[in-house]
Amino acid sequence: MYLRKCRRKVGGEQKDYWQLVESYRTARGPRQRIVAYLGNVEAAAREGVAQAARGVRTHQPGLEETEAPEWVEVDAKRLRVERVREFGGPWLGLQVMEKLGLGAFLHSVLLTGREEISWATTAQVLILGRLCDPSSELALAERVYARTALGDLLGVPLEKVNEDRLYRALDALLPHKAALERHLKERLGELFALEYDLLLYDVTSTYFEGLAEGNPQAQRGYSRDHRSDCKQVCLALVVARGGVPLGYQVFAGDRNDVTTVEEIVEYIEAQYGAADRIWVMDRGMVSEENVAFLREGGRRYILGTPKSSLRRFEQPLLEGNWETVREGLEVKLCPSPEGEETFILCRSAARREKEEAMHARFEQRIEAALEKLAKSCRKRKHRVGVLERRIGRVLERNSRAAGLFCVEVKEEAGRAQVVWSKVKQWREWAHLREGCYLLRTNICDWSAAALWEAYIQLTQAEAAFRLHKQDLSLRPIWHQKAERVQAHILVCFLAYVLWKALGQLCQRAGLGEEPRRVFEELAQLRTVEVVLPTRGGLELRRRCVTEPTKHQAILLQRLGLTLPKHLKTHEV
Repeated sequence: MYLRKCRRKVGGEQKDYWQLVESYRTARGPRQRIVAYLGNVEAAAREGVAQAARGVRTHQPGLEETEAPEWVEVDAKRLRVERVREFGGPWLGLQVMEKLGLGAFLHSVLLTGREEISWATTAQVLILGRLCDPSSELALAERVYARTALGDLLGVPLEKVNEDRLYRALDALLPHKAALERHLKERLGELFALEYDLLLYDVTSTYFEGLAEGNPQAQRGYSRDHRSDCKQVCLALVVARGGVPLGYQVFAGDRNDVTTVEEIVEYIEAQYGAADRIWVMDRGMVSEENVAFLREGGRRYILGTPKSSLRRFEQPLLEGNWETVREGLEVKLCPSPEGEETFILCRSAARREKEEAMHARFEQRIEAALEKLAKSCRKRKHRVGVLERRIGRVLERNSRAAGLFCVEVKEEAGRAQVVWSKVKQWREWAHLREGCYLLRTNICDWSAAALWEAYIQLTQAEAAFRLHKQDLSLRPIWHQKAERVQAHILVCFLAYVLWKALGQLCQRAGLGEEPRRVFEELAQLRTVEVVLPTRGGLELRRRCVTEPTKHQAILLQRLGLTLPKHLKTHEV
């Protein structure tokens, strides 16, 4: 449908009148018919009618389609637009949710009782709210839900969404964590032909606002968020290639990373079986006990190794025969003397440049501090013990270059003196190992380049943590009960699954691996409700989706998604 301008001469004056016209096809070609005479309407009113004429069809819950055109006469002076809502983000999230079968699965496991709104539908509100506008349950109920089209998409009126209902949905969702992980793993594998042969494991922490005294897992420990003043929990996440999530566990905030390995490996194997998979972990997870545990179970692994172990490979570092993986990166295989493992020496030019700059900066700082102390000693008397403590603090603050200096405090003629020299052997070894790091594995039939490529996939786990914390607002946690904290993290995990599924859809559509730009572009779509007062006294309401821009239309076409055409119509 479209608006047509007609000119008529009234009282010797040319006046413009408007008609709402619909095009349709016949055997003899396209034809037009007048749906309504609008009269002499203003530009704003014409725009509202034009938006109503471009209404879209959908089959989402709570939305209806109009079977036949309605011919009405509209009072243009009383035409208005109401209820502008954010539509693109929730609608896109719901499309991804349907592809994963997540909504249907929630309805199958969260059985309906006497509640007015099913817990499965309320859980969808939580997940889509976390994906589109991460905030607390209170903010979701009081602000976020009202400005989005979630009510239209899920068929839940605004007055039915409140903080208590959302909290109770969290309680209902948590017992099904393991079943949700299994369902999503299988569905993601089917949709995108994923192979879960490489399991990437890492741990992060997220902190609390409040004392969290009712949660035994809330403890103070090493904080990756630099919030040592707050209690925290540790989140252990397992992902496959590309950061596709497999499962997670929540540990106490004071838990050391090394102590989590056995528990998480046994949890994943209990969920999905002890198949021939390769575990990839960074050096923070490595201990001889963990290596023995992995080896005893016949598990294959690629592990980071502490840099102190490089001393054992000083001779291979000096030798040639490096394999170039890419420009600026070389690797070399070094079998262990026992023959059970293989070590991979890696040398990065960019990393070397960075470490050289760090060593030079710390060397300059230490030397400047020692010069200052020596100058002070020439001017006045100092006690030896005081000087030694000050030197110790300087070396501690600049520990990366502390080994280069041999410092001695002497007392001559009743005055303390600071004397130092630089250790040549330390400088030579530091120069040799700059830019180098070490991996270990029990895989014997892979090349050094393939092993390095597998290990570097750990950056996907780190990216997953960044997405959880920044985009999905995993931190800070405001809940105080242990079960609510677990449920909060589960909702964040499910929203992350939707995000990664959207990323896989974008990659398959040739739109890159990062869905952020696609999501932000389509999130600009809005719904508006155009109210058309008719001659008969009724108000005809048309809830319309804004016309996609050229870029949005291309994205939708590439993703294989179709916007709804006619939203639910109300007559009052």
